[in-house]
Amino acid sequence: MKLLEEQGRMYGYEITQKVKEITKGELNITEGALYPALHKLEAEGLLDVEVERVDNRLRKYYKLTEKGTTETVNRLAELEEFIKNMQTIVNPKLSY
Repeated sequence: MKLLEEQGRMYGYEITQKVKEITKGELNITEGALYPALHKLEAEGLLDVEVERVDNRLRKYYKLTEKGTTETVNRLAELEEFIKNMQTIVNPKLSY
């Protein structure tokens, strides 16, 4: 969702490659993991899908809905809080 917030719209393979690039190959998202997640987000009304013909093939582009943009902000805030709590547990001396 964060990538879609930043990029505007992306297709599935593009998302997997961007994650790989950002994490310097440390995180590989398989299509088997990505597409069910994208379909779930679409069903929840958080993503819109646009289909375009590219090189004589249909390609699905995903982009956040207005609701998806709001939910991205909420989920990132929850994730930041979770990470902060985990850091406190793992190394209490470094907690803020």
